[in-house]
Amino acid sequence: MGRKPIDSEPTRWAPLALLLMGLLSCTVVYMFASTVLRTTNESLEMVGGHGGDDEGLERESGECCRGMENLELWGVAVKWGSEFKFNSSEECCRACKAMCTGNDGPCLCDTWVFCGNRDACGSQFGECWLKKQKDTLAPERQEAGNKVSWTSGLIFGKGEVNKFGHCWLGNRIWHASYKDGFVQLFPDCAPYSVAFILELLNVRHCAGCQFYRAEGRGQIWDSQGNHLKDASFGPPFALIQGTLEAQGTTFQKIPIEVCPDIRRGSVAWIGSGPEFFISLANHKEWKKSYTVFGSVLPEDMEIAEKIAHLPTTPDVWNNINVSVLEKPVPLRIRQIKKATA
Repeated sequence: MGRKPIDSEPTRWAPLALLLMGLLSCTVVYMFASTVLRTTNESLEMVGGHGGDDEGLERESGECCRGMENLELWGVAVKWGSEFKFNSSEECCRACKAMCTGNDGPCLCDTWVFCGNRDACGSQFGECWLKKQKDTLAPERQEAGNKVSWTSGLIFGKGEVNKFGHCWLGNRIWHASYKDGFVQLFPDCAPYSVAFILELLNVRHCAGCQFYRAEGRGQIWDSQGNHLKDASFGPPFALIQGTLEAQGTTFQKIPIEVCPDIRRGSVAWIGSGPEFFISLANHKEWKKSYTVFGSVLPEDMEIAEKIAHLPTTPDVWNNINVSVLEKPVPLRIRQIKKATA
């Protein structure tokens, strides 16, 4: 008896058909996932990505311990590296921090210098020099460049910052047009970012530096910046955004440095700068997508809040609804000199 084609052919080709269907399904899923990820990344780049992760706000700036490679900072030695050695730059940094924990006086150590390249350092490998600067906002530099085998970092301690009248002294150097508002810098988390901010101190006017986007907390976050249950994650995104690129200067992209989570008051770069934002809420859903290089003092957050409530016009950036200030708010950066009582 002859074979029946109608009965036997489906049986013969069924495995192949199932395989093709499986491959087609995987392709569709991959294309969908890729589109979603690209959209998410674009959203984050414009400061407006969604999350939903329920992990707690993880770390404060005090747990960061980073420095700048190929840099040797100078200063008065308080610990001699020839007699003070560690296996890593993080240990050297923590040793300096341990001498900068008081709140009543200046840090005994504000600079650490570590030699961690075994081949380049030779007998100096592991040396940890702890030093003290005359001015931490203008640290003394011995050498820098690829031939330098040292890694250096700065520590800004609370004890170095004193309140005198209505001015903050020390390393809090922010100034907006409404009144003085100050930022605590995080050199231990973002040393390259802070180095750029310190360079801006030499720019007299910082022409072009301004805030141009402003969005309040809406009905999404409470006054303390906590996300309300079952609320969306924006828009609005609870932030003010601006640029720190001074006219007439060439901006060099800053390496990505991440440590603290985005909290109310966090000051962070968008990408590698010079665009930045100040957060008005705790954005744990953004995880560590941005380099946080400082934080606005709690008592000065009212300045950011006032800017966030200025007149705005709606706009769309990369399919994200944003609010742009009708009149950008100029800002400048300056060092607050220590006053004498």
